[in-house]
Formats: sequence, structure tokens, C-alpha cells
Amino acid sequence: MELFKIKRDIPFMRYGKLTTAISLITFILAMFFLFTKGLNFSVEFTGGTVMQVQYSQGADVNKIRDDLHTLNIGEVQVQALGTTRDIMIRLPNKGSEANANLSNQVMELLKKQDPNVQLLQNDFIGPQVGEELVSHGLSALAMVCIGIIIYLSVRFEWRFAVSAIIANMHDVIIILGCFALFQWEFSLTVLAGILAVLGYSVNESVVVFDRIRENFRKPQMRDKTIPEVIDNAITATMSRTIITHGSTEAMVISMLIFGGTALHGFAMALTIGIVFGVYSSVLVASPLLMAFGLNRQNLVKERKKKEEIVV
Repeated sequence: MELFKIKRDIPFMRYGKLTTAISLITFILAMFFLFTKGLNFSVEFTGGTVMQVQYSQGADVNKIRDDLHTLNIGEVQVQALGTTRDIMIRLPNKGSEANANLSNQVMELLKKQDPNVQLLQNDFIGPQVGEELVSHGLSALAMVCIGIIIYLSVRFEWRFAVSAIIANMHDVIIILGCFALFQWEFSLTVLAGILAVLGYSVNESVVVFDRIRENFRKPQMRDKTIPEVIDNAITATMSRTIITHGSTEAMVISMLIFGGTALHGFAMALTIGIVFGVYSSVLVASPLLMAFGLNRQNLVKERKKKEEIVV
């Protein structure tokens, strides 16, 4: 299915050095913000108190969040659990004794607004649990990256595999750099979004690389240069890219706008990841192929002519 058909190939590789330089600068800036500002980890990673309260009628989540901010106890998360009657509140880690006092202060404040509010659950998450989540999260990210490396190495020639791996790691670092720069909260849902972006990005790289590999084997492409073959492959996939990523991005942006606080981090990670995923697959991974010295002999094996036996 094609939304439109481009008759002339777009010369993407003509600007390959420029786009790669832009990506390198963006990557360096992302690393700089990661090391200087760091990630703003959520309660799941740092530890804290998780409270679940119930109202007799629907509650205004935004008003509860604004009221709790008046306590000046740090970053507080408030989200509805299914309905607006059941509310989950996450408080930052202040130590076991301080956390008990915080819970009491929160309940006193909530009862002033609604005397019928009930405390259903009050759990403390220790720093050790947070450390375990950090290590498990990093392990999950590492396992996904290793799996992608193995898959690409088996399916493609090493130049394709290395280019795709660099492009995918580029996407992950850019997302993390954005969260570090703006100090958006990094939660488990954000980690889930990053893992989803990894799979999404590698899929786009595989589609483009498959078309490039097919082009090298087409007879009508024998007289074309390497940049022209790659440009033709990318141009041929443009319609599919716009349909797929356009519809996905529309859904993710809707989630970002209307999904509320609970889905904000997840949707933001996907929004950034999809945009840079397309960019890196087309304008980072493909120029890297040429930088690694891709040529026709790497993909098309020439048939050796059988020597005639002279009797």
C-alpha cells in the first residue's frame, strides 16, 4: 500500500555527512546532560511511600496534586486507579520516621478537603528495593540490546549490523538526554517506553536495509553508484514510513495530551523515540554504511566462470 509514489529518488546521501554531524553533536549534548544533570528518578527507583486512598465520590486529581504541593515535601505523584474514587499517592523518600509523619500530614490535609476520605494502603518502599529496580531495569535494557545485536548480526552483513546498532543506541541516549535536560521524571513506564522504542527503531532499520540489499541484487541497479542505490531504497520506503510512523505518532501524541500524568512519561519517551528512530534509520544508519566501506562485492557474490578443460 502506498500513500503516494515518488517518481524521482531523493538524494538523502548527498547530505549524509551533515546529518551524521548533527547526530553526533546531539549525541554529545545528550551525554553531557546525562553526566551533569543526571536522571530524575521516580519513587520506584529512589524509594518512598505509596498511599492508596478512597473517596466516597469522584475526586479532582489535579486539585489533590496542587494541595499536596503546598506541603513542600518534594516531588509527589498523584494518579487515579481506574476511577477517580481510588487515588494513589507516591511520596519521596525521607527516612522511615519522616515518611510516617509525611503520611499523617497528607491524610490530615486530605481530610480537611473531604472528611470521608479513607486510607486503604500505606506502604514504604526502601532504598534497597529502588536499587534492585535500577539494576533490573539496566539488565532488561542490556538484554534487549544484546538480543538486537545478535539478530542483526545473523540477518545482515556486519556493516549493516554495526550501523543499525549505533543508530539504535543513538535513539536511546537522545531520549535519556532529553529527560535529563528537562528533569522529567524517569519511572518504570519511561523505561518501558525506551524498550518499546528500541524494537520500533530496529524494525525501521531492518525495512530500509532489506530494501538496500534487494537493490544491490537488481539488474537495473548495476550501473548505479552506492549512494544512488541507497537513495532509491530509502525513497521507495518513504510512503510506508509516513503511513506507519505518522499513524503511530498521532496515537502517541493523543496519549501524551489526553493520557494524564500516569502516561505522560511513557508517551513522551515514545514521542521522542519515534521521531529520532525514523531520523536515525534514514539519516544516520544509511550514511554509516558508506562510511564503513559498503560496496557491491559485500552483498553480491560474483559467479566464477568454469575453466574449460582442453584435451
